[in-house]
Amino acid sequence: MKIIDRIEAKKPCLSFEVFPPKTSDHYQTIQEATESIASLRPDFISVTYGAGGGTSDYTVEISSHLQEKFGVPTLAHLSCIHSSHQGVRKQLEEMKKAKIENVLALRGDMDKDAPRAGWDYHYASELVREIKNYGGFCIGGACYPESHPESASQAEDIAHLKEKVDAGCEFLTTQMFFDNNIYYNFLYKIREAGITVPVVAGIMPVTNLKQIKRITDLSGTALPQRFRYLLDRFGSTPAAMKQAGIIYASEQIIDLLANDVPAIHVYSMNNASVAAQIQSNLSEIIK
Repeated sequence: MKIIDRIEAKKPCLSFEVFPPKTSDHYQTIQEATESIASLRPDFISVTYGAGGGTSDYTVEISSHLQEKFGVPTLAHLSCIHSSHQGVRKQLEEMKKAKIENVLALRGDMDKDAPRAGWDYHYASELVREIKNYGGFCIGGACYPESHPESASQAEDIAHLKEKVDAGCEFLTTQMFFDNNIYYNFLYKIREAGITVPVVAGIMPVTNLKQIKRITDLSGTALPQRFRYLLDRFGSTPAAMKQAGIIYASEQIIDLLANDVPAIHVYSMNNASVAAQIQSNLSEIIK
């Protein structure tokens, strides 16, 4: 099933993200976690691609397995840095054989010290165009409501985003945010710029302090004062922090759905209990 069809249906769409193991010795544990999340029967599951291709060997395998065993559509990530045209074509052929119909086209994390000789891609828009020319896939892309960390301004970031959409992106998924007004303001700005594709809201349930440090270090995501109070009050108590983080994320999602946001993507980090509790909190709302 093409994910764009699911997003554009009238029913609210809820999806979860999982990631493959970095090494084969963790495969069984990761597979059990991803199966537990797939057993919740979300509208689709997004399967990540390792930075610099680190876990790309398992992306197609896990995506195919979850589709076949649970009947849940999967969105396989594909990163283009460090990649050649031939390598990307090979990945697309493997996805096609595995009956994967949906691809999230990403540039990938850039290592500023890595040599760039031999790279055939430098921007996600180039990868989107390649996939579009290959044919047969529903193509998604990433977007940054608070601007990409490497962009000089939000206007520049939105201009690059439009290039990606014009190249063939059918929907976008946001980086995580903790203040819904950031999403609403971003949506207004991109609509003004002529970007009309659906924008899936990416939500991260923060369940421990280590997560939030990693998030802010990597993306510079703004933390509203209300969320900081939550961290200060419950951060030192793991069980309380997990419960508070799930409730905060659930409240964000409820507000988004009340404002007619068509699809929510939860960065569940292979944590089946978090995914299950989020889904339970929304059981009547997404019915």
